[in-house]
Amino acid sequence: MRPSSLPFFIAVAALAAGPAPAQTIGGNPGPQYNYVCPHADGQPALECYFDAVQHLYTMCRNVKSIEIIEFGYEKSAEGTNSERPYRAALKDALRSKHVVEALRALHEIWLSALTGLAWRSGESDADYKTRVARPYDDFRERIAGIRVVAASKPEPAAKPASRKKASAKANP
Repeated sequence: MRPSSLPFFIAVAALAAGPAPAQTIGGNPGPQYNYVCPHADGQPALECYFDAVQHLYTMCRNVKSIEIIEFGYEKSAEGTNSERPYRAALKDALRSKHVVEALRALHEIWLSALTGLAWRSGESDADYKTRVARPYDDFRERIAGIRVVAASKPEPAAKPASRKKASAKANP
């Protein structure tokens, strides 16, 4: 074989071999992207599931531990603890109807964004990541607006009419 034909044969052999198959673990791209079953690289789906049961339980247990640290054992079981800061903010904002309305709108957008985290059939990885990152801009804008309104002096409440004026109007 001539030395100049060696690169040609290497190129033909590489093309014939085809692309390297993508490695998946339990249906997830792996191993560098394997958060669901990180200890099952190169193993079949059943092993991935067994790993996921323990790993994801650990992640959920860690979140519950944070709730227990923050709210105590008894209050950590009172449903969604994300509601506590929202309720406290509403209570704090009662002096301003505009702030309360804006907080409620922000909360609705946040809840909608949470339900929107689900992947949509046919959506590419890049499209999904772009879509689920979009709410942050809306959150930041709304939060900035709420802060401005909340920092402003509250409008004075209308004073009730004095009893003399009210009775004079009633008895002309």
